[in-house]
Amino acid sequence: MNENVKADVKNVKEPHKNNERNNNRRPRRNNNRPAKIYEEKVIDINRVTKVVKGGRIFRFSATVVVGDRKGKVGLGTGKAKEMPDAVRKATLAANKNVVKIDLIDNRTISHEITVKEGAAKVMLKPATEGTGVKAGGPVRDVLELAGVKDVLSKSLGSSTKINMARATLNALKAQKSPAHVARLRGKTVEEILN
Repeated sequence: MNENVKADVKNVKEPHKNNERNNNRRPRRNNNRPAKIYEEKVIDINRVTKVVKGGRIFRFSATVVVGDRKGKVGLGTGKAKEMPDAVRKATLAANKNVVKIDLIDNRTISHEITVKEGAAKVMLKPATEGTGVKAGGPVRDVLELAGVKDVLSKSLGSSTKINMARATLNALKAQKSPAHVARLRGKTVEEILN
């Protein structure tokens, strides 16, 4: 019997000698978080309601635009029970949907365009240097975060914020640079511009 007890005592592990010191140590912080590449702007926050048998369920819907002001821009939407969660989801969605925009001299668009999204219509026109961004609301937010510095715009039809932002983004996506048009026609850029 004594031999069994001695064997059990031998099998019991001794507590780690450095435990007292380790317990006082603060947990490490994760400093390897990626830096924010894109600037973000909340375009719209709505409280939406779902009517069910037991009553109403309230949630928040958010629309966010992100961009680096150098020709990259994205739009995203998110929905959650709490407003910060909806904004976070929308930001993640916008970061996934970032597109590259062709700008002339890193300041304006290459040609006039009108795009319709739902009942909202947005017209964009290139402008001379120093004009600035002549736009308002969600159109201005998308253009500024895309890096457009000189442009004229007009909003026609419905003024629904999400549709205006989508129309603006589609208008920017549809821009064709002179180099792209020259490639399509089999000519040089100089022939296209003259």
